[in-house]
Parts: sequence; structure tokens; C-alpha cells
Amino acid sequence: MSRNGLKTILEIGPVVLFFAAYLMLRDRTFDIAGTEYTGFILITAAFVPLIALSTFLLWRLTGELSKMQIVTLVLVVVFGGLTVWFNDERFFKMKPTLIYLIFGAILGAGLLQGKSYLRMVMGEAIPLDEEGWMKLTRRFCAFFFGLAVLNEIVWRTMSTDAWVNFKTFGLTAAIFVFFVTQGKLFRDHGTQSGD
Repeated sequence: MSRNGLKTILEIGPVVLFFAAYLMLRDRTFDIAGTEYTGFILITAAFVPLIALSTFLLWRLTGELSKMQIVTLVLVVVFGGLTVWFNDERFFKMKPTLIYLIFGAILGAGLLQGKSYLRMVMGEAIPLDEEGWMKLTRRFCAFFFGLAVLNEIVWRTMSTDAWVNFKTFGLTAAIFVFFVTQGKLFRDHGTQSGD
């Protein structure tokens, strides 16, 4: 298997395994030491070390981790741990909201300083001029805040099944659609090099 293939598996594998395990255990409850746990709680308990292991392996494979990967790991450990400790799935459902709020706030803070922190992270992958980076950063900032609101609406008003489907497929599709809709910006502000 190629290095890029292994990297992709390590990045999306834990989410796929979480979804598959949820489908198998969502209607079951388990009695452990006199406490009843839903399948969702047990899957979350398994997901926390799995995401930690996959992040460690990504670091070993690539020699680096993005700030996004580190923040995501910390929030998974904290909110996954709270979910299991308090036997309350709401903590884990709040995690995406906080991730998107943090990323939106970081980008917003940069914009207030006239900087594109997004460029610092993605500058080598997407060659844009300065105006393009500022526009893309403003759009990403709004997008992250929108995803935070959307996650709150879904988990607070819909079933756990609906939230798991939204988290697994809806958010992924939203990110894909967001990038597709930026085609004109990439054309208008693209450069031949990342400078």
C-alpha cells in the first residue's frame, strides 16, 4: 500500500469504523459493573483510543501533524471522555460545534489583524494571490460558524441516528460542496506558485 493510501486510511478509518460500529450496536444496551451503557457510549469509549492511535500513526508516518488534527484529537479525548464518564452522549455531539467554533474564531482573529491564517496552513496546497486568500479565509470563517450552528440544530432537534448520519455524511458532503463552489475564486485568484 502506498504512503498516501495509508495516510488516507488513518485519517478516515476511525470515522468509518465509528459509523459501522454504531450501525451494529445502536439499539443495544450493556450492563457494565452495574451501570447501563448504550451502544453509542461504548462506541465512543472505543473511538477515543482509536483516534489517538491513528493520530500517533499519522505523526509517525508523516513526521508532522496539523494544528487541526491536534485540536481535533484533544477535543475527541476531552468530550469523548466526558461522554463516557457521565454516560451522556450529548458531550460527544457537542464536539463538532466546538471544533468549528474554534476554527472559525481563529480565522476571524486573523482577519481582524488583516492576516489569512488559512494561508499559513494551506498555502502550499492551494496557490492563491493575497486577495484570494483573504476572500477564501472570510468564506471559511463564515462556513465554520455555519457548520457549528447546523450541528447544534441537528443534535438538539433530531435523533441520534440522524446526528450520526449528519456527522458522517452531511458534514463531509458540506465540505466537498463548499470547495466545489470556490472554483471561480480559485480561477480568478490562482497563481502558478504558492508565493
